[in-house]
Amino acid sequence: MPIPDEPTSKKVAESPQSAATPATGDVENQALGTGAGVSSIVRRWKREDLLKRGSLGLRGLGLLFSLLAFIIMVSNEHGDWKEFDQYEEYRYVLAIAILSSLYTGLQILRQIHELSTGREIISRKNLLIVDFFGDQIVAYFLISAASSAVPLTNRMREEQDNVFTDSSASAISMEFFAFILLALSAMISGYKLSNQSYI
Repeated sequence: MPIPDEPTSKKVAESPQSAATPATGDVENQALGTGAGVSSIVRRWKREDLLKRGSLGLRGLGLLFSLLAFIIMVSNEHGDWKEFDQYEEYRYVLAIAILSSLYTGLQILRQIHELSTGREIISRKNLLIVDFFGDQIVAYFLISAASSAVPLTNRMREEQDNVFTDSSASAISMEFFAFILLALSAMISGYKLSNQSYI
C-alpha cells in the first residue's frame, strides 16, 4: 500500500520560510554589492582628487623654478663679455624659461578654475591629451636648453669663475629642476590618460 503524501498544510507552512531565506540573502548580497560599489567609487574620487592636487603642486613648483631661471638669466648682465644675450645657448635658456613659465602658469590657472568651480574648460578626453603631450614637450625643451648651456658654462668656469658663470649655472639648475617636476607631472598625466574610459 503506498505511503500517503505529507499534509499540504505542512508544505504550505514550510514554503514561505524557505522562500524568505534566499530572498533575505539576496537583499543582503545586493546591499553588500552596493556598499562595495559605493566605496570603490569614493576611493576612485579620492585618488583622482589626489592626482589633481599633486599635478597642481608639481606645476606650481615648475612655474616657480621656471620664473627663477628667467629672472636669473635676464639679470645676468655684468658688462663686456659677461652679457647673457651675447651667447646663443643662454638666449635659448631664457626663451625656454619664458615658454615654461607661460605653459605652467596657464595650466595652474585652468586647474584652480576647475577645482574651485568643478567645471572643465574643455572635454576630459582632450584635456588629458593636452596635459600629457604638453608636459612632455615642455619638459623636453627644458632639458634641451639646460644641456645645451652646460658645456659653454663649464668652459667659461675653467677659464674664469665669476658672478656671470655662477648666475648662468644657477639659471641652468633652475631649468633642470623645472624639467624634473614637469616630467613627474607628465607621468601623472600619462597615468590618468591610460585609465581614461572611452566607453
